[in-house]
Amino acid sequence: MAREKVHLSIRMDTDLRDKFHYVAGADGRSMSAQVLYMIRKYVRDFEKENGPITEEDLKEDM
Repeated sequence: MAREKVHLSIRMDTDLRDKFHYVAGADGRSMSAQVLYMIRKYVRDFEKENGPITEEDLKEDM
């Protein structure tokens, strides 16, 4: 079953946006792909340190 895609919007100043665009491009990624890469890495590192996040954990958070 395909997962639903959701939209995330963030605000930042133009200087930070420009620098982030540059860094993402240096890694060969769009800004969106770079954000997804960073989020996945953060979650992976969290789970490595704290154990897997289960469906039950996600339900408790709601």
